[in-house]
Amino acid sequence: MSNFDVDLFVIGGGSGGVRAARIAAGYGARVVVAEEYRVGGTCVIRGCVPKKLLVYASRFSDDFEDAAGFGWTVEKPRFDWPTLIRNKDREISRLEGIYRSNLEKAGVEIIDSRAVIEDAHTVRVLSTGARVRARYILVAVGARPSLEPAIPGGELGITSNEVFDLAEQPRRILVIGGGYIAVEFAGIFRGLGSEVTLVHRGDKLLRGFDEDIRDAIGDAYARGGVRLRLGRTVDRLDRRGGAIQATLSDGEVLEFDTVLGATGRRPNITGLGLETAGIEVDAVGAIPVDAYSQTITPSIYAVGDVTNRANLTPVAIREGHAFADTVFGGKPTIVDHSIIPTAVFSTPEIGVIGFSEVAARKLHGEIDVYRTSFRPMRATLSGRDDRVLMKLLVDKATDRVVGVHIMGSDAGEMIQLAGIAVTMGATKADFDRTIAVHPTAAEELVTMRTPVVVKTPVSVG
Repeated sequence: MSNFDVDLFVIGGGSGGVRAARIAAGYGARVVVAEEYRVGGTCVIRGCVPKKLLVYASRFSDDFEDAAGFGWTVEKPRFDWPTLIRNKDREISRLEGIYRSNLEKAGVEIIDSRAVIEDAHTVRVLSTGARVRARYILVAVGARPSLEPAIPGGELGITSNEVFDLAEQPRRILVIGGGYIAVEFAGIFRGLGSEVTLVHRGDKLLRGFDEDIRDAIGDAYARGGVRLRLGRTVDRLDRRGGAIQATLSDGEVLEFDTVLGATGRRPNITGLGLETAGIEVDAVGAIPVDAYSQTITPSIYAVGDVTNRANLTPVAIREGHAFADTVFGGKPTIVDHSIIPTAVFSTPEIGVIGFSEVAARKLHGEIDVYRTSFRPMRATLSGRDDRVLMKLLVDKATDRVVGVHIMGSDAGEMIQLAGIAVTMGATKADFDRTIAVHPTAAEELVTMRTPVVVKTPVSVG
């Protein structure tokens, strides 16, 4: 008779945990998933899915303005924040129901409770006190927003968790941070008509991205009306009547209705009980794992943002699937984190796969840089001052494309398809012999013929 109640106990019902649970159950494992909030995790409930819905909403303001250049007469539109949030909530509830249904159809038991680790094979369910013995434990609890460094008065602000549930649209909003979350929400609120100020300690937005992309998005946001305060920090926040007063490091004092802190995320491991199983987290609180997502304790694995490898939902899903294949499917599987296509849903949108120019030069030495910037066809009649940027980085020694960078409409869709080619090891010659689809913006990816002469770029913060 088995000494275990279940084969797999998954702590966390987000994208990675749900995928692992379903695949493991498909292999015949007895699986339990414990989730303390809502099934679906950050991405579905308060992350990429609701964010993309808000992004769509924010872009209609440009669409209404652009219509005039194409002969349309549009009455002055009016936006209603409560309607957007109500409809968003309905869609998120629908998706959560699908996640639950898929788990149940797979034979997975769902426990709506926080669960903590008590030893290498024991999990305690906090809502009931029940202890469950599991052959394997998978930690898939994701990450949480973190305002770092702490700001006096920081409690007056909100994070990317609360922003989706604001009762009213802020007329004036301060966004603190320069990463993709900060950039995306700055674009969302500006598109919806709010006055947006973004404060970032670095000289450019989106640290780690290609320098041309960083320059281009900064210019686009400034032209679009986002008030950028770069090279500065927020010294303190104070309540002044019905407003929040922000004092910046250069002495500037500004007032806002809402302050959104978006300076980073940390693995969500507080009170999880990892130490009881002999697991020590690293300096940022992440769980160290090997290539198969196994911790130092053989019966405990971890996937997703809690491991701080590549903090993206599709990566967590892939890691969860690979875990189940490895442990329950008899198919040892390693996830390749070296080439990951990704998008920033700013306006204009950004799509990236592979290395930045700085990183490519460090790794490959001699590279060819192909770059183009042009006005998209839609802007020729709308009159909008939009630019599309496309950039290919090619290893001179092998002709392999090692980086693709796009800024412009539908960049996320384009980079998904370009990602297939780059993942397969496509060369510049492969791109060149691909027949263009005309007229499209994406055709520029296969029609750039002459490398640009560039100085070696210097990365800045």
